[in-house]
Formats: sequence, structure tokens, C-alpha cells
Amino acid sequence: MRWVFWILTATATFVVAALLFPRTTPHLSGSPAPPSTAPASPGAEMSGRARVIDGDSILVSGSPAPPSTAPASPGADLSGRARVIDGDSILVSGSPAPPSTAPASPGADLSGRARVIDGDSILVDQVEVRLYGLDAPEAQQTCVLNGVRWPCGRQATRALQSLIEGRVVVCDERDRDNYGRVVAVCQHDGANVNAWLVANGWAMAYRRHALAYLDAESTAKSAKRGIWRGDFVAPWDWRQAGAAGVRATASPSRTADTRSQRSASAPGRCNIKGNISHNSGRRLYHMPGDRDYADTRISAARGERWFCSEAEARTAGWQPAVRSRR
Repeated sequence: MRWVFWILTATATFVVAALLFPRTTPHLSGSPAPPSTAPASPGAEMSGRARVIDGDSILVSGSPAPPSTAPASPGADLSGRARVIDGDSILVSGSPAPPSTAPASPGADLSGRARVIDGDSILVDQVEVRLYGLDAPEAQQTCVLNGVRWPCGRQATRALQSLIEGRVVVCDERDRDNYGRVVAVCQHDGANVNAWLVANGWAMAYRRHALAYLDAESTAKSAKRGIWRGDFVAPWDWRQAGAAGVRATASPSRTADTRSQRSASAPGRCNIKGNISHNSGRRLYHMPGDRDYADTRISAARGERWFCSEAEARTAGWQPAVRSRR
């Protein structure tokens, strides 16, 4: 029976050796060894090609694939982590990300459905756009026609709404204002929205910033369209004088000509000085009591002006003077 004892002993030794020293496949020279990407234990490193799953998850080659959340057919359920895009849209992990419509840099296109804010400002896919080269009557501004005041500011807003509200526009960015808003020329169905507003008399060419729409303004003026049908104050002068106490009695032919005369001295309580720096060209406003307020002179010929409030100055693109008050 001794031979049985030796057979059992040899078998047990073989089994123990197999467990302690598992057999490995030899690596032949010249053949690529497959890299191991699964970590041997918690804290070990993992490497491989990455694929983004969502905002805080990735899939590394060699790790188990996440379950598919995309619906197999229309009407099927979609589940996964949600990320809010806007008021009525979310992104669920596994679904394709929506294309970005915000321009990457000045000169890039911005497109989407438009929502009108006022006569010269719109929202395009939640991005605020200030229409380039024009200035429309303010929302609360009134004009005079045959001796009767009418809400030309609201009418300008309605005119723009009738053209593009809820419709797709493509906007070519020209600049950014001090608040980071896009300043752009917008197109709808191949038509220039900016030029349309000016040519139909619902906005004036904003000479202080651009000369692109002077011909369109001349067309509207000759045809007595929009605000050119009666008397009005230029939007920039209306803001300067303030909504309260403004009498829209200037004739259209004299509105622009008298602007420099009205800007030469402070109109009533509008005593904030909008100065253009000779050195840097920056537009700065000076409050009463500021160090250089008394020495600052306003030259309408250079495009300088008065403001009735700091909010008005900032809205027009002016910045507070750097120097401190007395």
C-alpha cells in the first residue's frame, strides 16, 4: 500500500503548487503584450483610452462599459444623470449634447430663435444681443405727431417683434460692450434686421459708434417713416435729459443738429460728466465730488455728454473714473 501513499502525496503536492504558482503564458519576442488596465487593488493606477460619459464620469478602456441609457425606439424610456441646459431642456447622460450657439470669439456667428427685449436689444438662445450701429427710442419714450404724443418707444419694440419674434436669426458679432453683451448685425431670412429698423424709421443711425446706416436713415427721413413722421428727441438725448420732464418738441431736421448745443452745459439735474480720455480714448464718467470733476470740460464735438444717473452712464457704455473722490 506504500505506492498508494506516494501517489496521493505527489497529487497533493501538484495541486498545492498549482494554486501557489499559477501558470502564466510566456510572452514571445516581437508580439505586443496586452496592457492590463484593471487595477489590481484599490488605490492602484488604471490607464487606457478615455471616453466621456457625463460631467463627472469617464470610461477607461478595460473598465466595464456603463449600461446604455439611450431609448431603443421613439416612446422608450431614457434614464441617467440629468444636467439642466435651460428652463425647458435637460441633458441626460447617454444622450447627445446640444450644439453651443454662443459665438466663440468676436466675428463668430450666433444663431437661434429671437426674443425681443426692446427696440434695439434681443435675446438669441439666452444670449443678449445689442443691435450694432443703431439706437431705437427707449421703451418709455414718447414722440409727437400732429401735436399729440404717441408711444414711439413701444411702437419700435412692436415693429421689431413683428419682424423676428420667435423666428430664427443669425447674428454676426462685431464687438462686446462693457457688460459683456454681444453687439452684432443680425439677419433674418437673408434680410439685415439692423438696416430694416433704421430704413423703416424705428431707429436712428448711432453715429457715435458707427456710420453703417446713414443712408438707411436718410431713406426713412425722406419717406417720413416711423418716428420721422413727426417730432421727437434722439434716443441718446432723451436718455441724457432723463425720462422725466422731457418735452419732445424738436423737429426731426433739427434733432441731430441741436444735440451739441444741448450737451454743452448740464441739462437740469443731469450733472454727471461723460468725458473721453485724450490719452486712452476710454469713456469715463465723473460724479460731482470726484477729484477731477471741476476740471473736466464736456465737448459735444468730441462725443462727450452729460448723464442723469450712473445707471444711464453704464448702460451707454461709460465707466466710472478711476480716481477716487475728494
